[in-house]
Amino acid sequence: MTIQIVFQKCSERIAVRIIRENILFIDLQTNMMSPIEGLNFTKKGVETEYPDLIGDKEWKQKAIQRFVDKIKKFESERERARWIIEEMKSMNYKPLYEQVNGFRPKKIE
Repeated sequence: MTIQIVFQKCSERIAVRIIRENILFIDLQTNMMSPIEGLNFTKKGVETEYPDLIGDKEWKQKAIQRFVDKIKKFESERERARWIIEEMKSMNYKPLYEQVNGFRPKKIE
């Protein structure tokens, strides 16, 4: 099952596609698709989330690995989608709608 969730922050729209244990981030203005490894991480943001990585030279790789490990802990795409929605809300992204392959988009309220 593939789940796609569309988020908006100001004029920016992002789609997050969940395919089993894979998470893809899509910029809807440019149609650029990126796995977690392709996203820009700020050192300050990673250190806020993971204080134990302060001063670590491999902070980005460790943060990516922790994200991947967290995603693998969830048993289904639905659980992963719920977690992604909550995480994106905490970064001021508004979830607009969710679509499961083969079904119509459903508005998220």
